[in-house]
Amino acid sequence: MTNVNLAIIYYSSTGTNYQLSKMAEQAGKDAGAEVKLLRVEELAPESAIESNPAWKQHLEETKNVPVVSLEDLEWADAIIFSIPTRFGNLPAQMKQFLDTTGGLWFQGKLANKVVSAMASASNPHGGQEMTINSLYTTMMHWGAIIAAPGYTDDSLFAAGGNPYGTSVTVDQDGKMIEDVEAAVKHQAARTIQVADWVKKGLNNG
Repeated sequence: MTNVNLAIIYYSSTGTNYQLSKMAEQAGKDAGAEVKLLRVEELAPESAIESNPAWKQHLEETKNVPVVSLEDLEWADAIIFSIPTRFGNLPAQMKQFLDTTGGLWFQGKLANKVVSAMASASNPHGGQEMTINSLYTTMMHWGAIIAAPGYTDDSLFAAGGNPYGTSVTVDQDGKMIEDVEAAVKHQAARTIQVADWVKKGLNNG
């Protein structure tokens, strides 16, 4: 396999999307990719974070995870995003980061990146799939290649698997209701495989 550079970029307030990202990170390493696990910067006011002990604890526990930069996007051949839904759309933290990518887009440096996405919500059908598709809209403007999982593996027929990207429901205690590890790992492996094909094609073109 061509050495694929995989960036896993997430936003997580209480830890769900961090957990999904860690699953994808392991799958990426198992597939032989060079992997960076990266978080977008927290923008919420300190008062909001302080009001939620789980939020505050997670932020403290992950403070050493590197914050994503535009240089990371240039480096990556493939990108997996993991985000919670905010009324069926992207959280502001992720949207703010994506809004800084105009310079790279203008230079054509985001074209042909292979991308895929995962999402979470606190109730079933709470906007997970809409959130993934909202993110994919930006990826279309980039000229990226969307590696949606489709129904390319039996894990996608289980709870949490869907053709757009793995999605989970979180209970009131912050625990994932569905066991989505197999779906995440398949999605990550597929993203890397597509990126490998693209990279080889570009190198041979």
